[in-house]
Amino acid sequence: MNRDLIASILPELVAIRRHLHRIAEIGLSEFETTRYIGDVLERWGFVLDRSYATTAIVASLQRRSSTKTVALRADMDALPILEETNLPYQSLNAGTMHACGHDGHVAMLLGAAYALSQDADFSGRVVFIFQPAEENFGGAKMMIEQGFLDHYPVDFLFALHNMPALETGKFSLRRGAMMASIDVVAVTITGRGGHGALPEQTADPVVAAGNIIVALQSIVARNVSPHDPAVITVGQIHGGSAATIIPDKVELEISLRALSPQVHALLRQRIEEVVVAQAQSLGTQASFDWKVGYPATINDDRAVDLARAAIRSTFGDDRLEDRAFAMMASEDCAFFLERIPGAYVFIGNGDSKPLHNAQYDFNDDILADGALFFCSIVEQALAK
Repeated sequence: MNRDLIASILPELVAIRRHLHRIAEIGLSEFETTRYIGDVLERWGFVLDRSYATTAIVASLQRRSSTKTVALRADMDALPILEETNLPYQSLNAGTMHACGHDGHVAMLLGAAYALSQDADFSGRVVFIFQPAEENFGGAKMMIEQGFLDHYPVDFLFALHNMPALETGKFSLRRGAMMASIDVVAVTITGRGGHGALPEQTADPVVAAGNIIVALQSIVARNVSPHDPAVITVGQIHGGSAATIIPDKVELEISLRALSPQVHALLRQRIEEVVVAQAQSLGTQASFDWKVGYPATINDDRAVDLARAAIRSTFGDDRLEDRAFAMMASEDCAFFLERIPGAYVFIGNGDSKPLHNAQYDFNDDILADGALFFCSIVEQALAK
């Protein structure tokens, strides 16, 4: 059984996870990480495809004659954070750490790959995706643009992400929006600088920026329905060099999040309209540099039903939580789920530090459950 196979290699999965934690690497630079993952997979008999997104690894497993295909995805990049855990397996790369648990996600998927390769009672194909650059460059989007889905036509895709504060080993998911979209835009307000004692001779971009920051908050409050969650955040403002000088320009960095494509489009439109109008009213000009954005992570109803059935049959009803609300954080698995029916599922990390925290660590107690979930979802989706 998969449960016994996973139990037999659990010490190795813990060692793998901690080694990955030790060699944490930023997105598209996961060279040592992918060498290590590749060595493990090849030792277990897998043939690897390294054709996508610089450092991605794809492996597959075919049983019997069915062409039905399930993809299982794990992200593997780390974050630019200086680790403060003082663990014996703390990151060796100063300023880079697995503060989001991607090391654990990889270890869980490796455990499932091993178990399914040894004792797989299904008909169809399983594709194992070890994806880079979730945190920065949208590795999923890159893989799709480079033809991944043309070469690997997939019927369903499933992904797991650990969640601090959720009970250890408990699974949580919902139909529809699971996580929000995100866009980031850099706005430059250009005016006419001058002496702080002679403001009438200037077009002050600092005042314009202040008005813009306040006006942006009216978009969610007055243009978006209270039933549609949305967030606009001005996270950075840069401008000026001294209290006595009015600068020529001010730069803002703004993030926007929504759960529906319609609200997402509305936020982008209204931000540009509000910024331009506020800037012009004070004699300044605005320009925009839209950064890479992620769509909302939308779970497919059928995939959610498959995931719920797998969790209930494998772990019992008490290990399943029907999530009431989506998270306003974002995830690049959304690019896959735009194209493939699938489900993004949380697994409880217990009483740990929050994600993206310098003292966070993945809970090794959930490695076996995560691997077993992946195996169970394959059996549900590819029943003989």
